[in-house]
Amino acid sequence: MKIIILGAGQVGGTLAEHLASEANDITVVDTDGDRLRDLGDRLDIRTIQGRGSFPTVLRQAGADDADMLVAVTNSDETNMIACQVAYSLFHTPTKIARVREAAYLTRGGLFSNEGIPVDVLISPEQVVTNYIKRLIEHPGALQVIDFAEGKAQLVAIRAYYGGPLVGHQLKQIRQHMPNVDTRVAAIFRRNRAILPRGDTVIEADDEVFFIAAKANIRAVMSELRRLEHSYKKVVIAGGGHIGERLAEAIESRYQVKIIEMNPARCRYLSEVLDSTIVLQGSASNRDLLMEENINDADIFLALTNDDEANIMSSLLAKRLGARKVMTLINNPAYVDLVQGGEIDIAISPQLATIGTLLTHVRRGDIVSVHSLRRGAAEAIEAIAHGDAKSSKVIGRKICDIALPPGTTIGAVIRDEEVLIAHDDTVIESGDHVILFLVDKRHIRDVERLFQAGLTFF
Repeated sequence: MKIIILGAGQVGGTLAEHLASEANDITVVDTDGDRLRDLGDRLDIRTIQGRGSFPTVLRQAGADDADMLVAVTNSDETNMIACQVAYSLFHTPTKIARVREAAYLTRGGLFSNEGIPVDVLISPEQVVTNYIKRLIEHPGALQVIDFAEGKAQLVAIRAYYGGPLVGHQLKQIRQHMPNVDTRVAAIFRRNRAILPRGDTVIEADDEVFFIAAKANIRAVMSELRRLEHSYKKVVIAGGGHIGERLAEAIESRYQVKIIEMNPARCRYLSEVLDSTIVLQGSASNRDLLMEENINDADIFLALTNDDEANIMSSLLAKRLGARKVMTLINNPAYVDLVQGGEIDIAISPQLATIGTLLTHVRRGDIVSVHSLRRGAAEAIEAIAHGDAKSSKVIGRKICDIALPPGTTIGAVIRDEEVLIAHDDTVIESGDHVILFLVDKRHIRDVERLFQAGLTFF
């Protein structure tokens, strides 16, 4: 696939990294020559310095025969105009734009071929807000992913000493929970992936990914670790777009406080939020945190744009007694360094957003793609089309499907029903199939499995 990426920042750079390793023809456009040189030295891609909304620059990047334009610069307006130029002059089939400003997103009908021709809108702030909200709803989870509009969920947790199943084989889950069906999709032990089998023994500190119907998630979590009490008191450091959206989304169910430095922003937040308490000051101010009883907080969320400020305020909050801390980290190199110590969960906006982009790049009928473990693995929701003659999966039992190495099927969603995958589960046309890949080199093989043959048409 021939793809032009506008913007060599963290999202554009991470996307180029993912796609260049999958035999795509990638061109990255940016005004910053240093960023382009850095990307060009590391990846097998073309780079062009210039403004991505200019027709001459897009033509130079190969827009005449490009399959897709992904506009993820820091300017909403540049992204939107680039999509307009690609549509009007080059008839680019798929145009994806990052639009952050809520004022653009609330206007119905703005994004269409008659208006601004953007096929897929991505709002990183909304993606990250939803990601954090799911983590708040599942205390103890490292990652929570929705499939089929939330009917099934994939949850990552760390197995703890004392968990009922720790030290036991996976096949014993059914004996422990005869009325709950679940499947462990993958286990990461000391950063190595283990494909789970019935005789696999769960060890303390394993990172376990399991899939189950949404209603059964807490029951499965209780088998692997002590269940944590639901959060009640939430402290958010940073009242920017993500802090505001998160407070708005959860303030009806939790006691929420926002700490924000900017007095004007504090006034704005106090006007638009209903029950959230807005405090003006620095989240790294020890006296302020102690005055606000940080030791009573169930969760402290550092969501400013400054990685170092987020890390320092999180460490301070944890030291002063906050039960759990989550930290927004823009620099991917920091994520592995800080997660799992004093900081419970490090959130990378790039990796949260990248799945939304990859969904539209994958071949076959891929509904959603989610990056797991900082990009080391992927979870994919694909729809099976065709019949037994035209499809490599329809009409076959899971044990008879030639899955690529490092790939497992976790669940099948059929209409409203969540079927946890077992060897004798048969795939039917229209099924949503949830796959887990620990080796992304085989992504093309997975896509081919879900491409209906010509006989179907």
